[in-house]
Amino acid sequence: MDFNDTPEEAAFRAEARTWLEANAELRGPDDDAPIMGENLSDENVAAAQAWQKKKADAGWACITWPKEYGGRGATPMENVIWNEEQARFKTPGDIFSIGIGMCGPTVMAHGTPEQQARWIPKLLSGEEVWCQLFSEPSAGSDLAGLRTTAVKDGDEWVVNGQKIWTSGAQICEWGILVVRTDPTVVKHAGLSYFVVNMKSPGIEIRPITQINKAQGFNEVFFTDVRIPDDQRLSEVGNGWSVALTTLMNERQSIGSGMGVGSLEDLVEFAEGIELDGKPAIEDTAVRERIADYVTKARGLKNTSLRTLTALSKGLPPGPEASMGKLVGAVLQQEAASFAMDLAGASGALLDDEVTPDGAAWQERYLSLPGLRIAGGTDEILRNIIAERVMGLPSDARADKGVAFKDIPTGPPQ
Repeated sequence: MDFNDTPEEAAFRAEARTWLEANAELRGPDDDAPIMGENLSDENVAAAQAWQKKKADAGWACITWPKEYGGRGATPMENVIWNEEQARFKTPGDIFSIGIGMCGPTVMAHGTPEQQARWIPKLLSGEEVWCQLFSEPSAGSDLAGLRTTAVKDGDEWVVNGQKIWTSGAQICEWGILVVRTDPTVVKHAGLSYFVVNMKSPGIEIRPITQINKAQGFNEVFFTDVRIPDDQRLSEVGNGWSVALTTLMNERQSIGSGMGVGSLEDLVEFAEGIELDGKPAIEDTAVRERIADYVTKARGLKNTSLRTLTALSKGLPPGPEASMGKLVGAVLQQEAASFAMDLAGASGALLDDEVTPDGAAWQERYLSLPGLRIAGGTDEILRNIIAERVMGLPSDARADKGVAFKDIPTGPPQ
């Protein structure tokens, strides 16, 4: 694998840089990288939508999407190049990663032409924001165990139940929803997949206040919510297959988020803080620890590039994408924890006025447990890697071949 730009990629990079220089301001050394997931103020959302619209008008939004859907038809490697170039500029945080990275590709893969024409253009332009309604209080990592139901009533489905940990639900127009439509078959076979208007009567959204006081996640309650049948993706009972398309894209998206560039902030932090009267970066133990992180990050990046190579050949993201998500999330948490250690006693404070680097590492550390759960917990990902990448025997499953309604859920009443 050659990591240098090909002539075509170099030309793409130059074109992307030229457009960015004409439409955005370069990010200075003191400008933090944009983080949106937990800062969903009206001002930030409006800025993100305006930036997405500008990119869409110029052909730089959703660049890996096929041209027939408004994308650029760019290769996964060109998408990496675009993200590298865009990261050099002061741009709003991203509120479209779920919609563009997971919902859009799922609609393209499983939606009808009418459904694609209805939703894709406004998703691409940023006019409408999407969320993912998968996890439930009793079914997160075991998604197939979900209990939210949909019952057919004429040309509509009536949905009742609860979702949780829904990122950005409070600002979204649409959501992708997996529900149980048949409890009399095994759990994976009784699911169906819908697109739901988040403004529908009967939907209640309750933001969850997290440990860092942010409200990026939500509980979403469904009480007799009616969804037209023409908002169903794929056949009734085929929801698990559709959900796998979403999940593979999600893990690929999350796993590619931790590169060597993210550790540059840690190096700068170690250069600016003192340890035993000199910059911490001059301490041998500190340098060894950071070198260890960089080694892991480079391995992660190379694994991601291997996945991108497969994508560039027209293959879907496979189970190996789980490795990127598993290793990347843990690596980010370890690096943030180490930075807090370097800060000494102030590392335990969450006060941007008295802590080095404005408590950015503390904020990052407190948000990372959510990343380790999103898209599958560490335990689920290890199972996937063991069974589907390494070919090890599957776990024993007591619910295998059992109708969902007959699976024990607690002590006898």
